Amino acid sequence: MTITISPSILNCDVLDLRCELEKIADADFAHVDVMDNHFVPNLTWGLPVVEQIVKSKVLPVDAHLMIEDADRWAPAYAEVGCASVTFHAEAAGAPIRLAREIRAQGAKAGLALKPSTGIEPYVDLLHEFDMILVMTVEPGFGGQSFLDSMLPKVQRTRRAAIRTGVDLAIQVDGGVSRSTIEACAEAGADVFVAGSAVFNAEDAAAEVAELRRLATDACAH
Repeated sequence: MTITISPSILNCDVLDLRCELEKIADADFAHVDVMDNHFVPNLTWGLPVVEQIVKSKVLPVDAHLMIEDADRWAPAYAEVGCASVTFHAEAAGAPIRLAREIRAQGAKAGLALKPSTGIEPYVDLLHEFDMILVMTVEPGFGGQSFLDSMLPKVQRTRRAAIRTGVDLAIQVDGGVSRSTIEACAEAGADVFVAGSAVFNAEDAAAEVAELRRLATDACAH
């Protein structure tokens, strides 16, 4: 598996966003959490800000939409140039149609699952997605503690992808740090979202490099 590091900018200094993006320029993506204060009890940025991040061209944008009515709003994030658009299973009325719309715009389509949402109902649909996001905290806020009870879900998702022959990325988001990333990689994750761990570090670039090393070594074993 190829290890992908996608730092979340949720905990960055929003008053100096370009500089914060440049701190993580050696990462693979900038993970942008879009929250609407309805699907989750928090409000962040919307489409205009995300579009400007895309236009900065510092990093490809990995958009995680924690919003209601994903069927209506998600395609627009692909239209403005996000490299990957992930919507929540719990917020989509027609997830297959939505994933196909996102892909038609040239972006990769991801399906996110809250901790209480199982992978089992979606196993036969894995080929419709490029990535499954297993939330390892309850969505809505950065800085939460990692839920190690989600590791079996990561394992089940990876086994399902192997069994069905699907080339599927598995992303983990929430509480990912030096102390948890190895377990995630060993469970089968290959895309890692780390927010507080990166932006609270003294050297964000060095933290990205260390997280990549730890995950790579864990996969090798």
